[in-house]
Amino acid sequence: MIEFGHYFSILFELSLLEQGLTMVSPLHNLNLAGAIKLLRQAQQSYIKLQGTMSEFQNYNGPIIDVWANWWGDNFFVKFPRFKELYERIGIEQRMANSSKSLLMEAKKAKISKVILSATVSNEAMVTNEEVLEVAKKSSGLVQTCASVDPRQGMASIRMLRSCVNNLGCTALKFLPFLYGLPPNHASYFPLYAECVELNIPVLILTGHTAVNLSNETGRPSSLDDIALHFPELKIIAGHAGYPWSEELIALSWKHQNLYIDTSGHHPKFFPEPILRFLKGHGRDKVLFGTGYPMMEYKSITKAVFDLDLKDEILEKFLFRNAVKIWPNILMEKG
Repeated sequence: MIEFGHYFSILFELSLLEQGLTMVSPLHNLNLAGAIKLLRQAQQSYIKLQGTMSEFQNYNGPIIDVWANWWGDNFFVKFPRFKELYERIGIEQRMANSSKSLLMEAKKAKISKVILSATVSNEAMVTNEEVLEVAKKSSGLVQTCASVDPRQGMASIRMLRSCVNNLGCTALKFLPFLYGLPPNHASYFPLYAECVELNIPVLILTGHTAVNLSNETGRPSSLDDIALHFPELKIIAGHAGYPWSEELIALSWKHQNLYIDTSGHHPKFFPEPILRFLKGHGRDKVLFGTGYPMMEYKSITKAVFDLDLKDEILEKFLFRNAVKIWPNILMEKG
């Protein structure tokens, strides 16, 4: 029986085979039939080790959450606007305890990888080093996502380089409402260029701002400038751009390098335009994201399967589209 740890590597290699690409691991001498046989063995091992998968409709593939947040234990003290929001919607206690529940919840929900970010700004600080410590304890579950404040000029560029080269960060995330600057402001552009040089994607919060700050920084239209100026930059628009989702969809269709993730929305309440896009011509452009810890992983994943997506679309949504952006993510240890 093949070891459980090889399961996701085989899935990744199968995806390469299906795209007509050559495998680069010790399994390169296998033909497709041989790889499929090993995959089936790995699936059986996975089921035995992790328990029944019936509640997930027998889906045995990876699940990659491209948008999760690490708030830490003192975030509400540092940024009280968030506390006011979560009190209003009744999840303050959950948010306060999130640092204790991430790994347990992700395991129960069969999450394979979590792109987990810090939050760095002049107003709030959850450091990149804090998130690295979480990743070290996650047994390969967590991949770190850098956070910097674009208003800090060269200091932010140096911080980003350090995050990638020294901390192993695999992406950069911006929450523009924290800086009061739309993402097409000149302050961001050197950081976009640096992302291209470092070969990492940028995640940008789009849509309305739930906290009591201006919504204007979340308008998807600003992404048009970024995609035009940086065609090599992989851009992931977080939170699906709601309530301007159709505008974001038009931009994602226009720009090959612009993707959309569904974070911040429970699958029961995905914006209808996003769901249509996912099921139709946007099946290669929509990524699974949660916005954890706002909602429980198990509730979110179960609701995804209730969407009754075709198998091909479900796989693209849950992991294949993410693998296009992070080709080695399922083989990395975190």
